[in-house]
Amino acid sequence: MKRRCFTVRLFLILILSLLAGCNGSDGSNVATASLSGDNVNLIFVSSPDLAYHTAGDINPDTANLTSQGLQRSLLLATYLKQKVLGDQDVTAIYTLTPMTHLQTANGYPDMAGIWFMQQFALLNQFTLPVDSAGTTYTANSYPLYSAYAPGAVPSGVAVPASYCPDCTGLDFNNTGGNNDALVSGIINSKKPGFYIFSAPWETISALMAKINGQRGYNLDVPKTYMGTNVVYALSIPPAGNASLFFYNANLNPSAAYPTLPAPVTQTACSYALQPYLSTARTGGVDGAVTPTNINKNQKVYIVRHAEAHPDSIFHFEDGNYVGAGQWRALELPNALRGKINPDMALSIDPGQWAFTGVANIAYVRPSLTIMPYAIANNLPYQLVSSFGLMDPNEPQLASDYLFTGGAFSNKTILLAWESSRIKPLINALLSKYGGSNLLLLPTTWPSADYDTIWTVTLDTQGNVSVDNALCEGIDSASLPATAPVF
Repeated sequence: MKRRCFTVRLFLILILSLLAGCNGSDGSNVATASLSGDNVNLIFVSSPDLAYHTAGDINPDTANLTSQGLQRSLLLATYLKQKVLGDQDVTAIYTLTPMTHLQTANGYPDMAGIWFMQQFALLNQFTLPVDSAGTTYTANSYPLYSAYAPGAVPSGVAVPASYCPDCTGLDFNNTGGNNDALVSGIINSKKPGFYIFSAPWETISALMAKINGQRGYNLDVPKTYMGTNVVYALSIPPAGNASLFFYNANLNPSAAYPTLPAPVTQTACSYALQPYLSTARTGGVDGAVTPTNINKNQKVYIVRHAEAHPDSIFHFEDGNYVGAGQWRALELPNALRGKINPDMALSIDPGQWAFTGVANIAYVRPSLTIMPYAIANNLPYQLVSSFGLMDPNEPQLASDYLFTGGAFSNKTILLAWESSRIKPLINALLSKYGGSNLLLLPTTWPSADYDTIWTVTLDTQGNVSVDNALCEGIDSASLPATAPVF
């Protein structure tokens, strides 16, 4: 009897494996084989939010990932790459546009959808031209599409002059059916590959159900949340019926902050790329006048995004950072320990986009650079979204936003920003004080410098001081070109 039961079980396992490996019958099947690159594969990842998450993955106070949630995302990346894609490169990655899903009474953006794809994006290679002659460079990085869809810009967020035609992300509310149209366009194109969608269960489940109904696939689309470990794959062959599979990664991540697989080399501040500089404005000194609406008792540490341009002329640009940048981002909590003590993290909205001259990109990397620091230190995370980074008046708008009106008085902030706009932003602040013959910062930022920190301090009277005495202390030259693997 025992032998017969074992034989039956073995037979069922073999049948299930064959169905999954061949992308077989309609309905939801447990997959044991990787997806076929000959099919159009729509892969759905349910990122955790406050309503639907695996226990311990979300901080209820900040609506951000916990260290456990961060660990899960790092492990899931390897699972997706190896088990779901069979080590093939992804075709496109679409993530939730964070400001379309505000959570808690404080309205914190949902950054989990975009972060849950960051490690995975860096396990894939992407090739771009880097000069007018057509020379290409391949980096360990992949763009994340998170730009606003038409009509999906929330109240208080800057409406773009135009919408990105091919780097749009997912709208939590599916305004005007934008998510449905995005997926339908992919299906209609019939271009084989692997298209990944990362958003909360509410968005993912509604999207799968809508596509199933619109296309008449008659698949058994799951109606119940099965946890963050479960990945769904709708596989559409060139001929024949579509199939829906699910993969269970069975991850059991630690609740501790991740340990990198190798040490990161620390280094002292050398000031070789940006010489030490300090300047100040004090009301009544050298003609300076303290602005009436200036913030009080505020400190802002401004860092550049992590490594993004790995080619020798710094022209590779996909909106994301590259593999070396992941080492820096994940090391930041260790590198900055004892140097700074912020009570909030802030960056530009990753829903913004730009045309590089080569490709349309969603500008995600500043927001992802300091995400691990915010997670490790349980900091509230907010996005600057009321003006565009490409606005010609951006330095003044950013200075007004950060340093006037009192919203950030008595706050200590870690700010991630675009390097070319950091010192113009600071100069816009310094210029508010007027005065004569007072030092401004040279506006250029060396392309190879990812380490410098500029510190802006407003005292209790509103007087300002600025210096670059601090640095992250991470040796850029020693960082591996490929992302750490967990």
